[in-house]
Amino acid sequence: MRFYKQKEYCIQFLVPTMLLTLMVTVGIQAQGRLNSHVKVQHAQGKKIVGYGLVAGLDRTGDRTISSRGSQFTVQSIANMLENFGINVDPSRLRTRNVAAVMVTADMGPYHARGSEIDVTVSSLGDASSLKGGVLLETPLLVPGTKKVYAKAQGALVVGGVKSELGASRISRNGSLTARVPGGGIVEDNEVFELNANEPLGLVLEKPGYINARRITEAINTNFDEEIASVFNPGLIKVEWPDAFQEQGMKNIFISTIMEQKVELHKPARVVVNERTGTVVAGGNVTINNAMVSHGSVQVRTQVNPLISQPPALSGGETKVVPVPQVGISEESAQNVVLDPDTNVQQLAEALNSLGLNPRDIISIFQALDRAGALQGELIVM
Repeated sequence: MRFYKQKEYCIQFLVPTMLLTLMVTVGIQAQGRLNSHVKVQHAQGKKIVGYGLVAGLDRTGDRTISSRGSQFTVQSIANMLENFGINVDPSRLRTRNVAAVMVTADMGPYHARGSEIDVTVSSLGDASSLKGGVLLETPLLVPGTKKVYAKAQGALVVGGVKSELGASRISRNGSLTARVPGGGIVEDNEVFELNANEPLGLVLEKPGYINARRITEAINTNFDEEIASVFNPGLIKVEWPDAFQEQGMKNIFISTIMEQKVELHKPARVVVNERTGTVVAGGNVTINNAMVSHGSVQVRTQVNPLISQPPALSGGETKVVPVPQVGISEESAQNVVLDPDTNVQQLAEALNSLGLNPRDIISIFQALDRAGALQGELIVM
Protein backbone atom coordinates (compact mmCIF):
# COMPACT_ATOMS: atom_id res chain seq x y z
CA MET A 1 0.00 0.00 0.00
CA ARG A 2 1.24 3.50 -0.85
CA PHE A 3 0.24 6.69 0.94
CA TYR A 4 0.52 10.18 -0.50
CA LYS A 5 -1.20 13.55 -0.28
CA GLN A 6 -3.26 15.49 -2.74
CA LYS A 7 -5.68 18.39 -2.56
CA GLU A 8 -9.35 17.45 -2.72
CA TYR A 9 -12.63 18.97 -1.60
CA CYS A 10 -15.31 17.04 0.23
CA ILE A 11 -18.04 18.42 2.50
CA GLN A 12 -18.87 16.46 5.64
CA PHE A 13 -20.33 17.13 9.07
CA LEU A 14 -18.13 16.81 12.11
CA VAL A 15 -18.68 13.63 14.11
CA PRO A 16 -16.46 11.89 16.69
CA THR A 17 -13.68 9.86 15.11
CA MET A 18 -13.86 6.14 15.75
CA LEU A 19 -11.71 3.24 14.62
CA LEU A 20 -13.04 0.58 12.33
CA THR A 21 -13.17 -2.98 13.59
CA LEU A 22 -13.86 -5.69 11.06
CA MET A 23 -15.03 -9.06 12.31
CA VAL A 24 -13.05 -11.71 10.45
CA THR A 25 -15.16 -14.82 10.07
CA VAL A 26 -14.52 -18.21 8.57
CA GLY A 27 -13.38 -18.75 5.03
CA ILE A 28 -15.48 -19.50 2.03
CA GLN A 29 -16.07 -23.09 3.19
CA ALA A 30 -17.54 -23.89 6.61
CA GLN A 31 -18.55 -27.21 8.13
CA GLY A 32 -21.56 -27.34 10.41
CA ARG A 33 -24.48 -29.51 11.47
CA LEU A 34 -27.59 -29.42 9.32
CA ASN A 35 -29.85 -28.38 12.20
CA SER A 36 -28.22 -24.94 12.01
CA HIS A 37 -29.02 -24.54 8.32
CA VAL A 38 -32.35 -26.27 7.60
CA LYS A 39 -35.82 -26.52 9.11
CA VAL A 40 -38.58 -29.06 8.66
CA GLN A 41 -41.16 -27.82 6.18
CA HIS A 42 -44.62 -26.97 7.59
CA ALA A 43 -43.21 -27.01 11.15
CA GLN A 44 -43.92 -23.33 11.47
CA GLY A 45 -44.20 -21.32 14.62
CA LYS A 46 -46.72 -18.63 15.42
CA LYS A 47 -46.51 -14.88 15.86
CA ILE A 48 -48.73 -14.12 18.82
CA VAL A 49 -49.71 -10.70 20.14
CA GLY A 50 -51.71 -9.15 22.96
CA TYR A 51 -52.71 -5.85 24.51
CA GLY A 52 -51.83 -5.22 28.14
CA LEU A 53 -50.84 -2.80 30.86
CA VAL A 54 -47.48 -2.08 32.49
CA ALA A 55 -47.69 -0.85 36.09
CA GLY A 56 -45.14 0.40 38.59
CA LEU A 57 -43.65 3.18 36.47
CA ASP A 58 -42.08 6.18 38.21
CA ARG A 59 -44.37 8.85 36.72
CA THR A 60 -43.19 7.92 33.21
CA GLY A 61 -46.40 6.21 32.07
CA ASP A 62 -49.22 7.41 29.84
CA ARG A 63 -50.98 10.65 30.66
CA THR A 64 -54.52 10.07 31.89
CA ILE A 65 -55.66 13.68 32.25
CA SER A 66 -56.29 16.57 29.82
CA SER A 67 -57.48 16.24 26.25
CA ARG A 68 -54.06 14.93 25.17
CA GLY A 69 -54.14 11.97 27.52
CA SER A 70 -54.30 8.35 26.32
CA GLN A 71 -58.00 7.54 26.51
CA PHE A 72 -57.51 3.83 25.85
CA THR A 73 -55.14 3.63 28.83
CA VAL A 74 -57.74 5.24 31.09
CA GLN A 75 -60.45 2.87 29.88
CA SER A 76 -58.13 -0.15 30.26
CA ILE A 77 -57.31 0.75 33.86
CA ALA A 78 -61.01 1.15 34.66
CA ASN A 79 -61.84 -2.21 33.03
CA MET A 80 -59.05 -3.96 34.92
CA LEU A 81 -60.19 -2.57 38.27
CA GLU A 82 -63.77 -3.55 37.45
CA ASN A 83 -62.61 -7.16 36.98
CA PHE A 84 -61.44 -7.02 40.60
CA GLY A 85 -64.80 -5.68 41.74
CA ILE A 86 -63.68 -2.06 41.97
CA ASN A 87 -65.86 0.42 40.13
CA VAL A 88 -64.24 3.74 39.23
CA ASP A 89 -65.17 6.69 37.09
CA PRO A 90 -62.61 6.83 34.22
CA SER A 91 -62.88 10.62 34.14
CA ARG A 92 -61.60 10.80 37.72
CA LEU A 93 -58.49 8.65 37.23
CA ARG A 94 -55.22 10.47 37.92
CA THR A 95 -52.07 8.43 37.39
CA ARG A 96 -48.79 8.46 35.45
CA ASN A 97 -47.59 5.07 36.69
CA VAL A 98 -49.35 2.90 34.09
CA ALA A 99 -48.73 2.48 30.35
CA ALA A 100 -50.67 0.67 27.65
CA VAL A 101 -48.47 -1.73 25.70
CA MET A 102 -48.50 -4.26 22.89
CA VAL A 103 -46.98 -7.63 23.78
CA THR A 104 -45.51 -9.86 21.06
CA ALA A 105 -43.86 -13.28 21.11
CA ASP A 106 -42.72 -16.11 18.85
CA MET A 107 -44.05 -19.57 19.69
CA GLY A 108 -42.39 -22.55 18.05
CA PRO A 109 -44.23 -25.55 16.61
CA TYR A 110 -42.97 -27.85 19.38
CA HIS A 111 -43.67 -25.64 22.38
CA ALA A 112 -45.84 -27.75 24.67
CA ARG A 113 -48.26 -26.51 27.32
CA GLY A 114 -46.30 -25.02 30.19
CA SER A 115 -43.28 -24.04 28.09
CA GLU A 116 -41.75 -20.63 28.74
CA ILE A 117 -41.18 -18.14 25.93
CA ASP A 118 -39.65 -14.66 25.82
CA VAL A 119 -41.96 -11.73 25.13
CA THR A 120 -41.36 -8.21 23.83
CA VAL A 121 -43.27 -5.23 25.23
CA SER A 122 -43.74 -1.98 23.27
CA SER A 123 -45.35 1.25 24.44
CA LEU A 124 -48.61 2.15 22.73
CA GLY A 125 -49.39 5.52 24.33
CA ASP A 126 -47.37 8.60 25.27
CA ALA A 127 -45.28 7.05 28.06
CA SER A 128 -41.76 8.44 28.33
CA SER A 129 -40.13 5.24 29.64
CA LEU A 130 -41.00 1.67 30.61
CA LYS A 131 -38.06 1.29 32.97
CA GLY A 132 -38.97 -0.29 36.29
CA GLY A 133 -42.38 -1.48 35.11
CA VAL A 134 -44.13 -4.81 35.53
CA LEU A 135 -46.28 -6.33 32.80
CA LEU A 136 -49.66 -7.42 34.12
CA GLU A 137 -51.12 -10.73 32.92
CA THR A 138 -51.77 -10.43 29.19
CA PRO A 139 -53.37 -13.09 26.96
CA LEU A 140 -51.56 -13.67 23.66
CA LEU A 141 -53.26 -14.88 20.50
CA VAL A 142 -52.85 -15.00 16.74
CA PRO A 143 -54.26 -11.79 15.20
CA GLY A 144 -57.75 -12.36 13.83
CA THR A 145 -58.50 -15.27 16.15
CA LYS A 146 -59.88 -15.59 19.68
CA LYS A 147 -57.88 -18.60 20.84
CA VAL A 148 -55.40 -17.80 23.61
CA TYR A 149 -52.08 -19.55 23.00
CA ALA A 150 -50.06 -18.05 25.86
CA LYS A 151 -50.21 -15.62 28.77
CA ALA A 152 -47.45 -13.17 29.64
CA GLN A 153 -46.52 -11.43 32.87
CA GLY A 154 -43.37 -10.28 34.63
CA ALA A 155 -40.83 -7.54 35.32
CA LEU A 156 -39.54 -5.66 32.29
CA VAL A 157 -35.91 -5.62 31.21
CA VAL A 158 -35.26 -2.28 29.50
CA GLY A 159 -31.99 -1.91 27.62
CA GLY A 160 -32.21 1.84 27.00
CA VAL A 161 -32.05 4.81 29.33
CA LYS A 162 -33.73 8.20 29.20
CA SER A 163 -33.38 11.26 31.42
CA GLU A 164 -34.91 14.70 31.15
CA LEU A 165 -35.01 17.90 33.17
CA GLY A 166 -37.08 20.80 31.96
CA ALA A 167 -36.42 21.23 28.25
CA SER A 168 -33.23 19.12 28.35
CA ARG A 169 -33.48 15.48 27.37
CA ILE A 170 -30.92 12.71 26.99
CA SER A 171 -31.75 9.24 25.72
CA ARG A 172 -29.67 6.23 24.73
CA ASN A 173 -31.15 3.29 22.87
CA GLY A 174 -34.87 2.75 23.25
CA SER A 175 -36.58 2.91 26.63
CA LEU A 176 -40.09 2.37 25.23
CA THR A 177 -39.41 -1.24 24.24
CA ALA A 178 -38.56 -3.96 26.74
CA ARG A 179 -38.35 -7.73 27.13
CA VAL A 180 -39.60 -10.20 29.69
CA PRO A 181 -37.32 -13.27 29.44
CA GLY A 182 -39.39 -16.39 30.02
CA GLY A 183 -42.37 -14.18 30.79
CA GLY A 184 -44.78 -16.06 28.53
CA ILE A 185 -46.34 -19.40 29.49
CA VAL A 186 -47.76 -21.53 26.65
CA GLU A 187 -51.41 -22.39 27.25
CA ASP A 188 -52.14 -24.31 24.05
CA ASN A 189 -50.52 -25.31 20.76
CA GLU A 190 -51.44 -27.47 17.79
CA VAL A 191 -49.67 -30.82 17.59
CA PHE A 192 -47.46 -31.06 14.51
CA GLU A 193 -47.41 -34.52 12.94
CA LEU A 194 -45.38 -35.74 10.00
CA ASN A 195 -47.14 -37.31 7.05
CA ALA A 196 -45.51 -40.55 5.89
CA ASN A 197 -47.36 -40.31 2.57
CA GLU A 198 -45.46 -37.15 1.65
CA PRO A 199 -41.68 -36.64 1.42
CA LEU A 200 -39.94 -34.88 4.26
CA GLY A 201 -39.31 -31.26 3.29
CA LEU A 202 -36.16 -29.49 4.47
CA VAL A 203 -36.22 -25.71 4.08
CA LEU A 204 -32.84 -24.00 3.78
CA GLU A 205 -32.30 -21.00 6.04
CA LYS A 206 -30.35 -19.34 3.23
CA PRO A 207 -31.44 -20.70 -0.16
CA GLY A 208 -28.75 -21.45 -2.73
CA TYR A 209 -28.07 -24.01 -5.44
CA ILE A 210 -24.61 -24.93 -4.14
CA ASN A 211 -25.65 -25.65 -0.57
CA ALA A 212 -28.84 -27.44 -1.66
CA ARG A 213 -26.76 -29.81 -3.78
CA ARG A 214 -24.20 -30.40 -1.03
CA ILE A 215 -26.87 -31.17 1.57
CA THR A 216 -28.60 -33.57 -0.82
CA GLU A 217 -25.35 -35.40 -1.55
CA ALA A 218 -24.52 -35.65 2.18
CA ILE A 219 -27.92 -37.19 3.02
CA ASN A 220 -27.74 -39.70 0.17
CA THR A 221 -24.18 -40.67 1.12
CA ASN A 222 -25.08 -41.14 4.78
CA PHE A 223 -28.03 -43.46 4.05
CA ASP A 224 -26.34 -45.06 1.03
CA GLU A 225 -29.38 -44.55 -1.20
CA GLU A 226 -30.89 -41.83 -3.37
CA ILE A 227 -33.61 -40.60 -1.02
CA ALA A 228 -32.96 -36.84 -1.18
CA SER A 229 -33.42 -34.53 -4.15
CA VAL A 230 -33.29 -30.78 -4.77
CA PHE A 231 -36.81 -29.46 -5.35
CA ASN A 232 -35.59 -25.86 -5.63
CA PRO A 233 -32.68 -23.83 -4.15
CA GLY A 234 -34.60 -23.38 -0.92
CA LEU A 235 -36.24 -26.81 -0.52
CA ILE A 236 -34.95 -30.38 -0.36
CA LYS A 237 -37.32 -33.33 -0.36
CA VAL A 238 -36.40 -36.60 1.33
CA GLU A 239 -38.28 -39.88 0.87
CA TRP A 240 -38.99 -41.85 4.04
CA PRO A 241 -36.97 -45.10 4.20
CA ASP A 242 -38.96 -48.26 4.94
CA ALA A 243 -37.41 -48.57 8.40
CA PHE A 244 -38.68 -45.11 9.45
CA GLN A 245 -42.40 -45.22 8.69
CA GLU A 246 -43.71 -45.07 12.27
CA GLN A 247 -44.11 -41.70 14.00
CA GLY A 248 -41.45 -42.43 16.60
CA MET A 249 -38.98 -43.63 13.97
CA LYS A 250 -39.64 -40.52 11.89
CA ASN A 251 -38.30 -38.34 14.68
CA ILE A 252 -35.18 -40.52 14.89
CA PHE A 253 -34.77 -40.25 11.12
CA ILE A 254 -35.00 -36.44 11.27
CA SER A 255 -32.54 -36.24 14.18
CA THR A 256 -30.09 -38.42 12.22
CA ILE A 257 -30.29 -35.99 9.31
CA MET A 258 -30.01 -32.91 11.48
CA GLU A 259 -26.81 -34.04 13.23
CA GLN A 260 -24.99 -34.61 9.95
CA LYS A 261 -22.01 -32.37 9.29
CA VAL A 262 -21.90 -30.76 5.86
CA GLU A 263 -19.34 -28.44 4.32
CA LEU A 264 -21.39 -25.47 3.16
CA HIS A 265 -20.57 -22.53 0.95
CA LYS A 266 -20.37 -19.19 2.76
CA PRO A 267 -20.90 -16.17 0.49
CA ALA A 268 -18.56 -13.21 0.84
CA ARG A 269 -20.54 -10.40 2.46
CA VAL A 270 -20.09 -6.99 4.02
CA VAL A 271 -22.95 -5.92 6.29
CA VAL A 272 -23.26 -2.26 7.27
CA ASN A 273 -25.74 -0.57 9.57
CA GLU A 274 -26.01 3.11 8.71
CA ARG A 275 -28.06 3.85 11.82
CA THR A 276 -25.46 2.62 14.30
CA GLY A 277 -22.34 2.96 12.15
CA THR A 278 -21.52 -0.76 12.44
CA VAL A 279 -19.49 -2.54 9.75
CA VAL A 280 -19.06 -6.34 9.72
CA ALA A 281 -17.13 -8.07 6.94
CA GLY A 282 -16.29 -11.71 6.36
CA GLY A 283 -12.70 -12.86 6.08
CA ASN A 284 -13.31 -14.07 2.52
CA VAL A 285 -14.07 -10.55 1.26
CA THR A 286 -11.35 -9.14 -0.99
CA ILE A 287 -10.83 -5.84 -2.79
CA ASN A 288 -9.61 -5.45 -6.37
CA ASN A 289 -7.35 -2.62 -7.55
CA ALA A 290 -8.77 0.60 -6.12
CA MET A 291 -7.79 4.00 -4.77
CA VAL A 292 -9.51 5.45 -1.72
CA SER A 293 -9.32 9.22 -1.26
CA HIS A 294 -10.61 11.04 1.79
CA GLY A 295 -10.66 14.76 2.49
CA SER A 296 -12.91 17.13 4.34
CA VAL A 297 -14.13 20.66 4.50
CA GLN A 298 -15.35 21.43 8.01
CA VAL A 299 -18.16 23.96 8.23
CA ARG A 300 -18.75 25.57 11.61
CA THR A 301 -21.63 27.87 12.44
CA GLN A 302 -21.92 29.82 15.67
CA VAL A 303 -24.29 32.47 17.02
CA ASN A 304 -22.86 34.92 19.55
CA PRO A 305 -25.23 37.13 21.58
CA LEU A 306 -24.51 40.89 21.37
CA ILE A 307 -26.10 43.33 23.82
CA SER A 308 -27.37 46.43 22.00
CA GLN A 309 -27.35 49.42 24.38
CA PRO A 310 -29.08 52.59 23.00
CA PRO A 311 -27.82 56.08 23.95
CA ALA A 312 -29.19 57.63 27.13
CA LEU A 313 -32.54 59.44 26.86
CA SER A 314 -32.98 58.14 23.30
CA GLY A 315 -36.11 56.20 24.16
CA GLY A 316 -34.63 52.96 22.85
CA GLU A 317 -34.64 49.58 24.56
CA THR A 318 -31.73 47.39 25.49
CA LYS A 319 -31.88 44.16 23.46
CA VAL A 320 -29.84 41.03 22.91
CA VAL A 321 -29.03 40.73 19.20
CA PRO A 322 -27.73 37.39 17.84
CA VAL A 323 -24.64 37.76 15.64
CA PRO A 324 -24.05 34.71 13.42
CA GLN A 325 -20.53 33.62 12.51
CA VAL A 326 -19.56 31.08 9.87
CA GLY A 327 -16.14 29.54 9.43
CA ILE A 328 -14.76 27.02 6.93
CA SER A 329 -11.56 25.02 7.39
CA GLU A 330 -10.19 22.74 4.73
CA GLU A 331 -8.07 19.63 5.23
CA SER A 332 -5.83 17.91 2.75
CA ALA A 333 -7.08 14.60 1.44
CA GLN A 334 -5.21 11.34 1.98
CA ASN A 335 -5.11 8.64 -0.65
CA VAL A 336 -4.67 4.91 -0.17
CA VAL A 337 -3.96 2.66 -3.15
CA LEU A 338 -5.23 -0.88 -2.56
CA ASP A 339 -3.31 -3.71 -4.17
CA PRO A 340 -5.13 -6.60 -5.90
CA ASP A 341 -6.83 -9.09 -3.57
CA THR A 342 -6.51 -6.85 -0.53
CA ASN A 343 -8.22 -8.58 2.39
CA VAL A 344 -10.40 -6.98 5.05
CA GLN A 345 -7.61 -6.78 7.61
CA GLN A 346 -5.41 -4.80 5.23
CA LEU A 347 -8.35 -2.61 4.28
CA ALA A 348 -9.12 -1.97 7.95
CA GLU A 349 -5.53 -0.89 8.59
CA ALA A 350 -5.65 1.42 5.58
CA LEU A 351 -8.94 3.07 6.55
CA ASN A 352 -7.93 3.43 10.19
CA SER A 353 -4.75 5.17 9.09
CA LEU A 354 -6.93 7.86 7.51
CA GLY A 355 -8.68 8.51 10.82
CA LEU A 356 -12.14 7.89 9.38
CA ASN A 357 -15.31 7.50 11.39
CA PRO A 358 -17.63 4.51 10.78
CA ARG A 359 -20.11 6.43 8.61
CA ASP A 360 -17.29 7.56 6.31
CA ILE A 361 -16.17 3.93 6.12
CA ILE A 362 -19.69 2.84 5.19
CA SER A 363 -19.69 5.40 2.37
CA ILE A 364 -16.33 4.04 1.17
CA PHE A 365 -17.66 0.47 1.11
CA GLN A 366 -20.67 1.63 -0.90
CA ALA A 367 -18.38 3.43 -3.33
CA LEU A 368 -16.13 0.37 -3.67
CA ASP A 369 -19.20 -1.75 -4.39
CA ARG A 370 -20.44 0.65 -7.08
CA ALA A 371 -16.96 0.75 -8.60
CA GLY A 372 -16.92 -3.05 -8.88
CA ALA A 373 -13.87 -3.35 -6.63
CA LEU A 374 -15.64 -5.09 -3.74
CA GLN A 375 -15.52 -8.85 -4.22
CA GLY A 376 -18.54 -9.66 -2.12
CA GLU A 377 -22.15 -8.75 -1.49
CA LEU A 378 -22.84 -5.45 0.26
CA ILE A 379 -25.86 -5.54 2.57
CA VAL A 380 -27.11 -2.24 3.99
CA MET A 381 -29.37 -2.56 7.03
